[in-house]
Amino acid sequence: MTTGFDAKAPGTFTFTTYTSEDQARAGIDARDVDAVLVVGAGAPHLIVAGAAGDAVTGVITAVFTGAFAAQGAQLSVEVTHPFAAGDPHGLVLFFLVLATIVSTFVAQVVLFVRGRAARLALWLAVVGGWSVLAGLVGVGMAAWIVGGYDTTGAAAMVGLVALASLAAGAVIAGLSRLLGAPGIGLAGLVVVLLNLISSGGPAGAQFLPDAYRALSPWMPAGQLFSALRGALYFDGQGAAAPVLLMAGWLVVGLLLMLLGQAVRGRVHSAAAMPAVAR
Repeated sequence: MTTGFDAKAPGTFTFTTYTSEDQARAGIDARDVDAVLVVGAGAPHLIVAGAAGDAVTGVITAVFTGAFAAQGAQLSVEVTHPFAAGDPHGLVLFFLVLATIVSTFVAQVVLFVRGRAARLALWLAVVGGWSVLAGLVGVGMAAWIVGGYDTTGAAAMVGLVALASLAAGAVIAGLSRLLGAPGIGLAGLVVVLLNLISSGGPAGAQFLPDAYRALSPWMPAGQLFSALRGALYFDGQGAAAPVLLMAGWLVVGLLLMLLGQAVRGRVHSAAAMPAVAR
């Protein structure tokens, strides 16, 4: 079967073989695979991870159901790790990501317009304060909309959203302090536009054009969406890589802010030097 899929649709699926159904289910739990096809003496059985996303599970279910139907067999489907009943397609989670990125950008634009000459300490305070607010308010609103999350998952979500806001805010602030208004424009292009497009939205990045799909693992929006699903529906599995990626963005943002501060200091020092008459 795997040979047939590779021949007709090369690269569409990546197959892994397990020695038992229990081992295969553990692979889903660990987010190593999005679905498991159980074949053997009995009827074929497909197990899909609902929180992997509707687009992914929908394609897998449709393709394998059709393949077995063509052979005169009926495929039963079991859904594990489903989305919350109040958010059956994961849309609320993605809009939490969207709101986090956009609101962080708006907060930094307001700070740039109203206090571009402010000290670095104030910029750091705004970046940090807004990240805490984004985490608490954003997750609180999402939980209210869907009818509540479990305490452990919600606490992890607050930390993830706050980290994403902190990382994005630091990069936006760094670019604006270093480049001024052009930095705001560049931040809007990278941190908002490319970031959200490369995430693939609720469907995920798997179905994007090659360039955006290659960019997605390096951008925080898609990684935040993945980490939130891991925190809520997979006992935190798959969150380590997104956290490291967002931490890397934070480091880059802080370095940009320090560089911008150094450049500003040199400009101010040069402007303050008295002219020497000859």
